[in-house]
Amino acid sequence: MARPFDPVVVPPLEEQRGQTFPRLVELMQRLLAPDGCPWDRKQSFETLRKYVLEEACEVIDAIDAGDRQELRGELGDLLLQVVFQAELGRAEGAFGPDDVVAAICEKLVRRHPHVFADMTVEGADEVLRNWELIKAKEREGKPKQGILSGVPRSLPALVRAQRIGEKVARVGFDWPDVAGSRAKVAEEIGELDEAIATGDTAAIEAELGDALFALVNLARHVNVDAESALRRTIDKFTRRFDHVEARVRERHGGWPDPGGEDHLTLEELDVYWEESKKSGR
Repeated sequence: MARPFDPVVVPPLEEQRGQTFPRLVELMQRLLAPDGCPWDRKQSFETLRKYVLEEACEVIDAIDAGDRQELRGELGDLLLQVVFQAELGRAEGAFGPDDVVAAICEKLVRRHPHVFADMTVEGADEVLRNWELIKAKEREGKPKQGILSGVPRSLPALVRAQRIGEKVARVGFDWPDVAGSRAKVAEEIGELDEAIATGDTAAIEAELGDALFALVNLARHVNVDAESALRRTIDKFTRRFDHVEARVRERHGGWPDPGGEDHLTLEELDVYWEESKKSGR
């Protein structure tokens, strides 16, 4: 017989101290019990991997939308992934939810000596430099790891490129100013043009990657988040193309065969594109 689960009692906002976290752990333990949910019981770290990325992206979407209620829900979904995997760790005898919380608490205290010890800092930039130095000390005595080892390979490529640029800049491996970074973009675009002229696909791919990496570094130098910039451009393109598509349906009844006699020319489509720009869509 199914056992009911009492609703979570949420204290007023000003009194919240994370008291409800144990209820989520309790709920996850119930779902993973022998008589719990068959789907949950079948999951592993490997099967949950894709959901972690998906839920994190949905959190980002909610932030971009400025919807705080949606953000609340999406953060809950992301927290579920943390608790779910912590319980899988407990089942393996590796770690549990309290170990996860203790680990991040210890790390935060250790890496904020300007708050929890007697270190003084001038500002946010010095905090970041100290963070990297403390991380380097933490790696002492462990198998040798490089500065870039902490940048996840599974990050979206633009995000990973920007994080790598930030990491190496903190140890001085960087252009001293925007001018050097901008010149590198021009250099890489020139090399891309040369590769395109040869028709060598492998060379084109390599030079295109170099050009993209240089652009991401330039974004960092001008204090722009490359991923957010591209995201906004994609959103803008999508809105404008929606207008083009609506015009095509309205005036032509839909998209004609691109290879047919009645195909729409780029010039005709560009008229609708310019309309979308003028209308601000």
